[in-house]
Amino acid sequence: MPMRPLVRGLLAGAAGTVALNVVTYLDMLVRARSSSSVPEEVAGRLAEQAGIALGDEQQAANRRSGAGALLGYVTGLGVGAAYGLLRTRCRGLPVWLAGPILGATAMASSDAPSVALGVTDPKSWGVQGWVSDIVPHLVYGVVTASTFNALTSR
Repeated sequence: MPMRPLVRGLLAGAAGTVALNVVTYLDMLVRARSSSSVPEEVAGRLAEQAGIALGDEQQAANRRSGAGALLGYVTGLGVGAAYGLLRTRCRGLPVWLAGPILGATAMASSDAPSVALGVTDPKSWGVQGWVSDIVPHLVYGVVTASTFNALTSR
């Protein structure tokens, strides 16, 4: 039944998204760094291109912030759901392989629109920037794959 793998994938993606956020916020805490403005800038550019008015300056800032965060959840849940559906065709994929693939997929799914919209340029990130992007996405992938396996094991 296709709904079961989809639901398991959504749940696994939700667990992975929580793990990604925890790792990101721990990084912010440890390094005393601010949150990234990229998600809200992407949301703003998308709204602009769609011709959607976000309100006055304060309302627009708040809506961009909320929409940016929601885009992250959509990405995490979407990658998890897709994984759930694909796993019905490629059984036996080990977590050590699925995790990095899922992490890279989630990272590309969030970074590609940012680059395409001109919000960020990966060439300018430096080592710290790349680590801050790769590590949470790798954790996302491993947690998502592990959770999916746990939900499907008998």
